[in-house]
Amino acid sequence: MDLDLRKLRYFVAVAEELHYGRAAERLHIAQPVLSRQIRSLEDDLGAEIFDRSRRGTRLTPAGRQLLEDAVPLLASAEALLRRVTTAARDTPSLTVGFMPGITLTPATTAFAERHPGVNVRLLRTSWASQVEVLRDGRADIGVVRLPVGRQGLEVRPLFQEPRVVMLPQGHPLSGRASVTVADLAAEHLLQDPDAVPEWRDVALELRDGPRPEVPVIHQVEEKLELVASGAGICVLPLSTAGFYTRPDVVPVPVRDIGPSEVALAWPATRRSRLVHDFAEAVTETMAATEAMGGAETKGGTETMDATETMGAPGDRDGPGASR
Repeated sequence: MDLDLRKLRYFVAVAEELHYGRAAERLHIAQPVLSRQIRSLEDDLGAEIFDRSRRGTRLTPAGRQLLEDAVPLLASAEALLRRVTTAARDTPSLTVGFMPGITLTPATTAFAERHPGVNVRLLRTSWASQVEVLRDGRADIGVVRLPVGRQGLEVRPLFQEPRVVMLPQGHPLSGRASVTVADLAAEHLLQDPDAVPEWRDVALELRDGPRPEVPVIHQVEEKLELVASGAGICVLPLSTAGFYTRPDVVPVPVRDIGPSEVALAWPATRRSRLVHDFAEAVTETMAATEAMGGAETKGGTETMDATETMGAPGDRDGPGASR
């Protein structure tokens, strides 16, 4: 039996909406057509994938398993089409995903010296899309911030960096040289608590509940707008904070919070020489940067802490930034 990818796409829409009407609207097809296609898929599989009752549409155990497998399968099919289309072009190309605050210029320069005929494209990603673009083929390789879902990916750790809390100008803690997680216990966090487990363990809003709603945030700039307005705080990697600057948001180092981990990631099934060579270029340039920093420290210059790197909160207008 050959699976029909179109039917699988229809199934995923219904499984995610759990409502035939909304799924049909999302797919831009008539609801009766959608219902017939789902019935046809069930006939192909020899199993019921939806439990249809007066209580609504629910996934059966077979449906839950199908959803788990269908999403990566469809992403792989989409990635295949993108890669074939790219390979058909006269000029070879490599698309690299990267998170805000991460500078790839040394790596792209080193890679271009080895592959002068390759067109390197950079794709800015977000926390939500950094792995998605690898799975669906929009990017061949990505520089990601951990943790990420590693299924089907090759992940190579690169470095760690401190994280800072972003506070609105005038906040009682904004003039401090640094704070502890306990100092932030009464604050509203504008991100998933799992992203900052140290805060989650002491947060008053999680203990007292219900937790105020966190709006859907897609970009760093949106998060900073909310911080500046006094809607809450967020904890960000140091380099991301330094990438954005605005006078109404202040970064403050957090002494007892875990670092942000940066890694390379690419689909484990890829055997592309270009992907391998770019990974080597990133690793080498990152190692060179680390070595230079270490040499300076050994020469008698102490490594700057997060406050010195960005400027003391009370001495400048303070940068802001993403998760």
